[in-house]
Amino acid sequence: MNQQHGLDPRGPRFTAAVTTVVLAAVLLLPTGAATALLAVQTVLFAWGALRGVQHTPLAWVFRTVIRPRLAAPETLEDPRPPRFAQSVGLAFAVVGLIGHLGGVLLLGQVAVGLALVAALLNAVTGFCLGCELYLIGKRLTTPRVAATN
Repeated sequence: MNQQHGLDPRGPRFTAAVTTVVLAAVLLLPTGAATALLAVQTVLFAWGALRGVQHTPLAWVFRTVIRPRLAAPETLEDPRPPRFAQSVGLAFAVVGLIGHLGGVLLLGQVAVGLALVAALLNAVTGFCLGCELYLIGKRLTTPRVAATN
């Protein structure tokens, strides 16, 4: 990966922290407000999945408001795993939205709850579950070269 095109790993963690707050609010708000907020979060997940996490509104906030106040990161990370993680979040948000809009509130709440756990895990510990799924998939689909001795 070209370091010039890498992500500051604190950016996706910031996004995960904001996502945690949003998804917790979805679980706590009345259904109408929760559905509207979940729709906004679904759009944000789609934005990150389709354009890349470095092009989202929250990435812009991190880049312009927070990052200038921090020391440079020790390393940059590949943007592909966080982008895939946004796709995973999008899938859960879509299921949650279908549950909310279809009157199957429990389905919506479970989907949002699972996405909330993943976002909280990333925000608090830096462990990105969707990123790890990406890396596992990459390992499973990359042909192995036989070692010769």
